Amino acid sequence: MMGNWSLGTYFKKEQLAWCWDFLTNKLKLPKEKLYVSVFKGTKDLPEDTESYEVWKSLGVPEEKIFKYDPEKNWWSRAGVPENMPAGEPGGPDSEVFYEFTHVKHDPKYGKECHPNCDCGRFMEIGNSVFMQYKKNKNGTFAELPNKNVDFGGGLERILTACNNDPDIFSTDVFFPILQSLERYLKKSYKDEFDKSAMRVIADHIKTAVFLIVAGVRPSNKEQGYILRRLLRRAAVKMQFLSSQSVNPDDFSVVCQEVLTIYDGVYFHKDKDFRVIQPVIEEEISRFNKNLDRGLKEIEKIEKVDGKIAFDLYQTYGFPLEITEELFKEKGQQIDKKQFGEEFEKHKDLSRTASAGKFKGGLADHSEQTLKYHTATHLLHQALFDVLGNDIRQEGSNITVERLRFDFYSPQKPEQSQIKQIEDIVNTKIKESLPLSFKMMPKDEALKIGARAFFREKYPDTVKVYFIGDYSKEFCGGPHIKNTKEIGAISIYKLEKIGSNLYRIYAR
Repeated sequence: MMGNWSLGTYFKKEQLAWCWDFLTNKLKLPKEKLYVSVFKGTKDLPEDTESYEVWKSLGVPEEKIFKYDPEKNWWSRAGVPENMPAGEPGGPDSEVFYEFTHVKHDPKYGKECHPNCDCGRFMEIGNSVFMQYKKNKNGTFAELPNKNVDFGGGLERILTACNNDPDIFSTDVFFPILQSLERYLKKSYKDEFDKSAMRVIADHIKTAVFLIVAGVRPSNKEQGYILRRLLRRAAVKMQFLSSQSVNPDDFSVVCQEVLTIYDGVYFHKDKDFRVIQPVIEEEISRFNKNLDRGLKEIEKIEKVDGKIAFDLYQTYGFPLEITEELFKEKGQQIDKKQFGEEFEKHKDLSRTASAGKFKGGLADHSEQTLKYHTATHLLHQALFDVLGNDIRQEGSNITVERLRFDFYSPQKPEQSQIKQIEDIVNTKIKESLPLSFKMMPKDEALKIGARAFFREKYPDTVKVYFIGDYSKEFCGGPHIKNTKEIGAISIYKLEKIGSNLYRIYAR
């Protein structure tokens, strides 16, 4: 996204004139192919006549200036004006559209179409947002003392206008990637059957390259989850095109082409490829183990629903949009509400396990369960010591027979690492470390490095248990008094229970 900002220095007259000059004089876009839009106003807000008059003064004919309601030509973080909370700024925007006169628009829009009808004939290439108003407590709007401008112009969209070709993937920042795929897969982008899949791979891997170089890594949270979804959807499309199991190296050629396009601008090709390649290889290798089985399972499903879609996500790591797309090809839709309910149910179970709402995660308060409970603190810290700081506890369950500990890890622990973890736990047990606890402010506990789970659920004052100088952890108790009471611990089983989720059994 290209753009420019003004914080109280210039406004509509200057901004729209510069925008028009950039598009028509610098980029040489034909004026007859450009249309603009302005805010038509509401009962509470006036029409943006200033922008209308500026566009006219620049030579835009009145029949090419369109007035739209807030759904099309208003911006605030809350959306339309009526949804804005008191004190929030917002304002009208003015958009520029390019007309592809050779493109036949979608007939469902009738004979008459307009720039904002999504008929395929027009594409928005620039948008000037004018932060002009603030909402008052009584619902009215007041002019801001300093009025700001925020312009955004999509680079790829503007390139399509310069090419007079509505296919973004035919631009210089995408087509070389598609050509590399054509050579690698021995497929043609002109083949309508393969075109969609090739676009997904090109777009998703390109985005993944930018994310990885920026420091994002695949995970189940925030930007990491977006990266994971991009890579997994690209893997599904690659398998669709190649008709065989995805090789972790399949995306190397695409990554190299992305780096070549932006080499010296955003990337250093050779250096960044060494960073990107192992990240993608690891994620694709992990997903590849479930991809074949998941696709075979989907073939068996006669009718999908939200619960089945969640099971595919939980068991095989298929994000919802991948499952949606696969079943759409079968003419089926997924109940997203039901999927969401299943997802929330799963999160509630995880919270319950971690927060210890089921008898503190303990089957009872016998002496043996207290020993195992204390051992989980040692186990948790040992996991960090051996596997690194990305470890996260996902739950625990303790009975008199054994302890069970669930955790997230970006990579599967090796057997040698599990043995190392077991040795650390037993060493700390032999050291006869005393247990103590302290009530303290949550922020202070986090500052000293106390381990916490679902920290947003903790009160402002928390109980932190210390095991000597080795372990400190948010916990409500109860525990034994000294690690020597635990006795030797043996980890007898490690299993994978989900994407990057593992379960340890010990006794």
